[in-house]
Amino acid sequence: MKIARRDLLTSIGGLSAGLILSGCGKAGDRTSAGTQTSPERDENAKGGEVTATEDLMREHGVLRRALLVYSEVAVKLRGNASTIPPDSLQKTAKLFRAFGEDYHEKKLEEAYIFPAVKQAGGAAASLPDILLTQHQRGREITDYILSATQGAKLGKSNAESLARAMETLVRMYRAHAAREDTIIFPAWKQTMTAKQLDEIGDKFEEIEHQQFGEDGFENALRQIAEIENSIGLADLNLFTAPPPSA
Repeated sequence: MKIARRDLLTSIGGLSAGLILSGCGKAGDRTSAGTQTSPERDENAKGGEVTATEDLMREHGVLRRALLVYSEVAVKLRGNASTIPPDSLQKTAKLFRAFGEDYHEKKLEEAYIFPAVKQAGGAAASLPDILLTQHQRGREITDYILSATQGAKLGKSNAESLARAMETLVRMYRAHAAREDTIIFPAWKQTMTAKQLDEIGDKFEEIEHQQFGEDGFENALRQIAEIENSIGLADLNLFTAPPPSA
């Protein structure tokens, strides 16, 4: 009887293992066949999932770094324009256009965020029209920067106008992004339930992948870091304020 019982348990154990392996194989087949649209989220993963509003703000972070390049270069242009490599400004303007204007502004803010905020009413509803006007003005200035930096060198003839154009863009977008971060994005978030916010986050990620591939944000971050390095702005210590004078 002991032998028969041991044989029975062994058989049950083998059958259970076979079922587990079979189930794993089916799950793997389903994933590889493309029928499983998205993997389950790991709620215990460190850092958690990037929310839609967090994603918007970190995209602003990349754009603010591009604006910092403009503001620092504007000062140098007035000193000695020939020391500024036009290619670095070209790359900055192209990044601002692709990641900021064509993606962040057109595909996210203008398509989803501004309409929802206007429809919801309230104090924030008056801002999208102004923000849209500023988007258009920003594109005009980006056009100018791209045109003015096509040559092999930057000369004195357009140094002042280029510096002024970059400074006006920086001034506008500092106020612009600050209003979006503190007024528009919170108001937009209030128009949705937690489930809807999660769904729109997935939608934004899908749009980013369609526009840039799997690593859109990471590639933009890499590009701005390379630009900063090329013109000597990579070291954060450079921006530490001096002590106040007596």
